[in-house]
Amino acid sequence: MTAVGMNEDLTPEEMKFGWWILAVNTFAFTVCFACWMMYGVLITWLVANGVHQWGPSDMGWLIGIPVLTGALFRLPMGLATDKWGGRIVYGLLLLFAAIPMYLVSFCDSYWSFFFAGLGFGFCGTSFAVGIAYTSVWFPRHRQGTALGIFGAGNAGAALTTLGAPSVLNWLTNNGENIEGWRTLPKIYAGMLVVTGIFFLLSTKTRLPPGSAAKTLSQRLAPLRNIRVWRFGLYYFFVFGGFVALAQWLVPYYVNVYSTTVFMAGMLAAVNSLPSGVIRALGGWLSDVWGARLVMYWVLGASLICCLLLLVPQMNIRSPGSGVMARGDGEVVRITDNEIVIRATKTGQESAYPFQGKEGQLVTDEERFERTLVLPRSMSWQEPVVEVGQAVKRKELIARGETEIFFQANIWVFTALSLILGAVMGIGKAAVYKHIPDYFPTDVGVVGGIVGVLGGLGGFVCPVIFGYLLKATGLWTSCWLFFALLIAVCLIWMHIVVQRQLKEQVPDLHV
Repeated sequence: MTAVGMNEDLTPEEMKFGWWILAVNTFAFTVCFACWMMYGVLITWLVANGVHQWGPSDMGWLIGIPVLTGALFRLPMGLATDKWGGRIVYGLLLLFAAIPMYLVSFCDSYWSFFFAGLGFGFCGTSFAVGIAYTSVWFPRHRQGTALGIFGAGNAGAALTTLGAPSVLNWLTNNGENIEGWRTLPKIYAGMLVVTGIFFLLSTKTRLPPGSAAKTLSQRLAPLRNIRVWRFGLYYFFVFGGFVALAQWLVPYYVNVYSTTVFMAGMLAAVNSLPSGVIRALGGWLSDVWGARLVMYWVLGASLICCLLLLVPQMNIRSPGSGVMARGDGEVVRITDNEIVIRATKTGQESAYPFQGKEGQLVTDEERFERTLVLPRSMSWQEPVVEVGQAVKRKELIARGETEIFFQANIWVFTALSLILGAVMGIGKAAVYKHIPDYFPTDVGVVGGIVGVLGGLGGFVCPVIFGYLLKATGLWTSCWLFFALLIAVCLIWMHIVVQRQLKEQVPDLHV
């Protein structure tokens, strides 16, 4: 079956009800995503307040483990939605995830947090369920916009990074009652239960055409198409990277800029909030301009942002341009700005000017209080010889020194983070615009596997970030990993586009 005619048999009443389904779907997805991201704030808070002594790699694993569950089970949940419908699958998912979420309140060890995270990580599978359930209620020409609106539920990540630190401070009386943190997962569990009951009572079932008669082999057949895996790689970055940053930026701000966990959550939300909300715009842009063009802009802009973010805070000294003797002789005088050498053969004295150090590169006020966007540098020269010392031709007599300072200002960093988050949000919608076009009767399974790869990105990236930080000592090493990943996506996409253009394929969407 081709995409033409898909869902075009919807009645006016069904199309009207579809907007209600979209609203309920989006609300449920927002709640699930907020719960899915809870560890990013909670684990950072527990470590910052000395409740547990976990290193960067341990934190990376705990932050990423709910994402692993949400990634691995997206495919089976997408298959289940195609077979039984989104109402039952989504409603039961919400109720089930509330159980391990509640159990987090009893955790006291690394492994108890680990296994509880595996359980409530099922919240992340809600994306595959919601994509499949939303798409059957809209005709093809509106699916990009509808799926973009649904994907705005990613903003749940921002709700957690913004709200959870404040709630933790309130529950613990600003850290005086540390054990008060245990109420937070109970609140999240209650949200899941209430949302699940509301979902079951307010929605109804609709299946893709011919879905009920398909065998498992027929359902999995689209996975043999390399296009599915290419879309998955794009989603590994735009969604997986978004999920990773929604959690990783909290400890990033705490460690790099010495902010409180509360402030870190506020600033991290600058990345995650626009990424979720702007996804609806990404769906509309993909409907109007085509997903391929949108993805070119997304990957290109993301690469530029990551390269700019890659430069860490630094104050380094490096060898610069020095001064060398023009002939053999003896040093007879050294002043503040020149070295005088008497030639061995002629006895003639020659002056060698050098640049002394004047002042300092940056003041303490500039270093910590002013916003310095561009790096600063200063070069000078220091004598390495003494009066009476014999020197040879081309021997170094004044060593060059260069000092470079780059502030990596927190507000410049946050602005670039905002741009990157918004671009990722547009990219998420562009990737999923392709799926109902190419796989109209297999949205659940294809959306599931693409979601699996994206979710794996959300799990793998924090772990990789932790090991890169441990190996390099640089928090900015995460941006290098992203830059390399984006380059691979961009090159692969361009190769495919050029090959299709060369072969004169009528449909140039990729």
